Amino acid sequence: MQKPKVSVICLCYNQALFVRESLDSVMGQDYSDLEVIVVDDASTDGSAEVIQTFLKDYPEVPFLALKENVGNTTAFNRGLALASGQYVIDLACDDVMLSKRVSEQVAFWDRVSDRVGVVYSEAEYIDERGELLSYHFADGKHEPYNGEVYERLIDTYFIPPPTMMMRKDVLDELGGYDESLAYEDFDFWVRSARHWEYAYQPDMLTRIRRLKYSHSSGLYQPGDRQLQSTVRICYKIAAMNISPEEDQALVRRIQYEVRHAFLMGHREEVAQLMALMKTLRGNTWLYRVISYLNWGWDLSIVRRLIHRFKY
Repeated sequence: MQKPKVSVICLCYNQALFVRESLDSVMGQDYSDLEVIVVDDASTDGSAEVIQTFLKDYPEVPFLALKENVGNTTAFNRGLALASGQYVIDLACDDVMLSKRVSEQVAFWDRVSDRVGVVYSEAEYIDERGELLSYHFADGKHEPYNGEVYERLIDTYFIPPPTMMMRKDVLDELGGYDESLAYEDFDFWVRSARHWEYAYQPDMLTRIRRLKYSHSSGLYQPGDRQLQSTVRICYKIAAMNISPEEDQALVRRIQYEVRHAFLMGHREEVAQLMALMKTLRGNTWLYRVISYLNWGWDLSIVRRLIHRFKY
């Protein structure tokens, strides 16, 4: 029986310090039927030159060197258009795959239901030097879930995105990532989980690099498009929901986003989220107070203190 082909789409943006290690981890897999596609999203730190040096050893690897920065979602879709694998991995070029990552995940697919569209696994977080910081699940901060996880995904970000292996037909049916959004994972999770199941593999297969300047560290900074995207995703979820329990999960998500957006001074996004929460009858007295204060109070001092504490 022929092994299924796996496409690894390696996305790079200003990761010159780490891209070679990341790409070497992909090429060092103990799985033979691997398709590697590298996309550089108009890096300005010399990443493309590092990739070109890498490609001298692997001239068969397709390389999309984008001339202008288009963002993660569009860059991934450019790579996806070239992919021919049955399964797809979306790998940022500062993360590292263990050599058994692909083979272990492919074997895991044989043990799960045909309804599963995405598998994910344990991960460890590392710093700039590659030193261990923590584990995603083993440290007890997150709990993995299996099966129909749509409602859980609305309420809780429990999946480490770089560990996912996705069925390509699922990505194709969804039209890939939504290119109008600044980030991909939350939107992909809910859209895919609405129709397919998820399965957790407890093996530690991926090392995720935590950097102070990474996307996840600046979600609520002034001018950041990620919160605007989160607002749009919440409205998408409201349109997809089919039960009161799912609506309540969305209320909890909105409440979380409102608290952070309010403290960071994102007044317009707070107003949009509050309007959606009102339609879901989740507008408690606390959030009515926040809505009242949203346009009247200057919280710049609080924001500076939060930023100083966090960074």
